Amino acid sequence: MKTALIQQRIGSDKALNRQKTRRLIRQAANEGAELVVLQELHDSLYFCQTEDVRNFDLAESIPGEGTEFYAKVAGECRVVLVTSMFERRAAGLYHNTAVVFERDGNIAGKYRKMHIPDDPAYYEKFYFTPGDLGFKPIRTSVGLLGVMVCWDQWYPEAARLMALAGAEVLIYPTAIGYESSDSLAEQERQREAWKTIQRGHAVANGLPVIAVNRTGHEDDPSGKTNGINFWGTSFVAGSQGEILAEGPSDDEWLKVVDIDLQHSENVRRWWPFFRDRRIEAYNDILKRFGD
Repeated sequence: MKTALIQQRIGSDKALNRQKTRRLIRQAANEGAELVVLQELHDSLYFCQTEDVRNFDLAESIPGEGTEFYAKVAGECRVVLVTSMFERRAAGLYHNTAVVFERDGNIAGKYRKMHIPDDPAYYEKFYFTPGDLGFKPIRTSVGLLGVMVCWDQWYPEAARLMALAGAEVLIYPTAIGYESSDSLAEQERQREAWKTIQRGHAVANGLPVIAVNRTGHEDDPSGKTNGINFWGTSFVAGSQGEILAEGPSDDEWLKVVDIDLQHSENVRRWWPFFRDRRIEAYNDILKRFGD
């Protein structure tokens, strides 16, 4: 499965962002990509650095103008396309939603982000209602895609449920970066932890993992912080956690990676974790914490 990762810097003009993204998708298709994965909330700056009701104007209905645009791009380029949108479901009800388009431009499916963070400069609970579509892979012409979004990537339960539902690959559009007050050593620990947890999902489930992060500095509109330096480092890990490709931390990047899905079949034969799961002993996983 020839997969393109598109890691970008984002500006304040939605129309210009979309035109740039369309050019990059076309470039990926010309390089042979069958599947193209974009980063989280790629149409706009990462607006969750502040709590501002005016930012709800960025949201769009699904289907709507945004899905029309990307449906046309997917159809023109004949690629399966994973996008990330700020969904207006109803007045006062919004989601962080990944929409997947088939190569004919039709919507193959969508996923609403389930885990919503609320940290300094990441005030997502102000904007997004937790998803209600569950952890269900999206069926496409290139395979069953286990699409989740950013903060979901820290939860082994989410990756496992996608794998148990038949996902052939785990995909995470992402927007994550450095908090300016942290030391360089702490920043590097966080970036390495981010890579390690997702490589762990690959190993534990015998599946490739694709993570596509944004890059570049984005100012805090409130001026209360020094903004976010998004750490890029988009990567593909194979089903044994091996790094197949990795982008830079501080620059844009487009890479087409040939992912061998058959290798997952072999890995699961060598390491039969699913066979040896003790499902009768896992009831406590449904508790918030142990007694």
